[in-house]
Amino acid sequence: MRNITPGQQKRFSTREVREIMISVIVLSLAFMVMFCRSGSVKNYFEYYLGNIWVIGMFLIMFVLVMLSFVLHEMGHKFVAQDMGYWSEYRMYPMGLFLSLVMSMFGFLIAAPGAVYISGRNISGKDNGKISIAGPLVNMALAVIGIAGCLLLNHSAFVVPFYLLMSLNGSLALFNMLPFPPLDGSKILAWDKKIYFVCLAISVLLFASFWLMPTLYWA
Repeated sequence: MRNITPGQQKRFSTREVREIMISVIVLSLAFMVMFCRSGSVKNYFEYYLGNIWVIGMFLIMFVLVMLSFVLHEMGHKFVAQDMGYWSEYRMYPMGLFLSLVMSMFGFLIAAPGAVYISGRNISGKDNGKISIAGPLVNMALAVIGIAGCLLLNHSAFVVPFYLLMSLNGSLALFNMLPFPPLDGSKILAWDKKIYFVCLAISVLLFASFWLMPTLYWA
C-alpha cells in the first residue's frame, strides 16, 4: 500500500464509515445492557425520562461510545496518517458479538475492531507514538468525567459524567496492559519510561471510580 503525504487531509472510505457506525451501535447496546444491571443508573433514566428511558439511555450510550471509542480509534488513525501511513478502521464481527454476550453478564471487555496501518516498514518509535494516541484520548476524557462529577454533583448532569469517567478510566487501563495486540505492548517496546508513566496515570484514573465522593443525581 502506498504511503500518503504527511499532513494530508484525513479521509474515510465508505467501508470504514459503515464499520465504525456498526461498531458504535453494537457497543452502545452492549454498554446499555451492562449498565442496566446497575440499579442506580437505570433508575436515573427512568426517573428523568419516564416511559422513553430506553431511548434516552441508548442515545446517551451512543454519545459516550462516539466520544470514548471512536475518538480513541481516530487518535490512532490521524497520528498514523500524519506520519505518512495508510490507516483505516476495521471491525471484528466476533468481537462485537462477544461484547453483546458479555454485557448480559454484567461485564464487558470490548474488542470491536482496530485501526489497520500499512505503508513503509513501521519503526518501533512510530508504532509507539501511534499506539499511545488512543489511550491518551481516554485519559483526557476520564479527567473530564472526574471534573464533571465533582462540579455537578447533586445535579441531573452528574450521571453522564460518571459514565464518561468510568468508561474511559476502564478503557485507558485496559489498553495500557502490556499484552499484544493491546496498545500497551507497543508503547512498552518503544519507551519504558513513557509506558510506566501512562500506566500509573491510567491506574489512578481507574481507581477514581472508588475514590470519588458519594454522587447524588436527585
